[in-house]
Amino acid sequence: MDSEIKEEIPVHEEFILCCGIETQVLKCGPWTDLTSDQIANRPKLLIFIIPGNPGFSAFYVPFAKALYSSTKRRFPVWVISHAGHALAPKDKKILTTSDDPNAQEIKDIYGLRGQVEHKLAFLRTHVPKEMKLVVIGHSIGCYFSLQVLKHAPELPVIRSFLLFPTIERMSESPRGKLATPLLCWFRYAFYVPGYLLLKPWPEKIKSLVIRMLLRRMNLQSEFSFLNMLEPFCLINAAYLGSQEMMEVVKRDNETIKEHLSKLTFYYGTIDGWCPKEYYEDMKKDFPEGDIRLCEKKIPHDFILYFYQEMADMVADWLKDDLSKI
Repeated sequence: MDSEIKEEIPVHEEFILCCGIETQVLKCGPWTDLTSDQIANRPKLLIFIIPGNPGFSAFYVPFAKALYSSTKRRFPVWVISHAGHALAPKDKKILTTSDDPNAQEIKDIYGLRGQVEHKLAFLRTHVPKEMKLVVIGHSIGCYFSLQVLKHAPELPVIRSFLLFPTIERMSESPRGKLATPLLCWFRYAFYVPGYLLLKPWPEKIKSLVIRMLLRRMNLQSEFSFLNMLEPFCLINAAYLGSQEMMEVVKRDNETIKEHLSKLTFYYGTIDGWCPKEYYEDMKKDFPEGDIRLCEKKIPHDFILYFYQEMADMVADWLKDDLSKI
């Protein structure tokens, strides 16, 4: 299955200007422009993946390809980077949209609220209004997914899957207690040394270091990970993380209640960012909701490693919805 996914499924990389910011979008399947295709040739649904932090969309390519295959290649699967987490290579064309109603710059676009506006601007500009949506969030991407439902009720989202959802009490979680002082207080101390250390590195050296890191992490991708060592991207990821610790505190029960029938929550048993007690609290507060706990002891980044298993689960959860399309 893995070799089949790697060899046969097309993934198209684009860098677009969204809200004035370079944004990487990886598009799985033969559809690259949903707005210009004739209506008869358009797919009826888009599966849209919002990553965690850092928002490097290339990490999610194996999952996107596996999900595309598991849904019988009927629908495109797109992954979007976070604003400021991707820079286009020098030889890569950056696409612009002249009729973008959200082309104006968004205040604090690299922060938590700005990232929400960034995702909304993309969906409103690059996805036809009538096209149904399945939104999949991972980690802080789950918070953004809920905000999409809250602030854009006009979007035809039929399902939203929140995988390892960091949607509450982030600074109180086991990992949050360690990350909060680093991200909120000490991150400034790393900005200048990090910039002076990483910026002068030749691209070949960065590529070599990244290959070594990916090998240690047991990850592969056909797309560049150079942004992992780009100071601009790392600073923005740290800035977003600091806002997560300060602002992702109280769970948005009102939005969850309003859209509960569309939501599936998937928690881990040993997740340092959203521990099992968060799952138990969700089950208690929303007993009628589709709230699941992974039976295996797997890490928060499960989606990156066991992508085929995760894709098969999501496809199975979607089976009834897709049968009606």
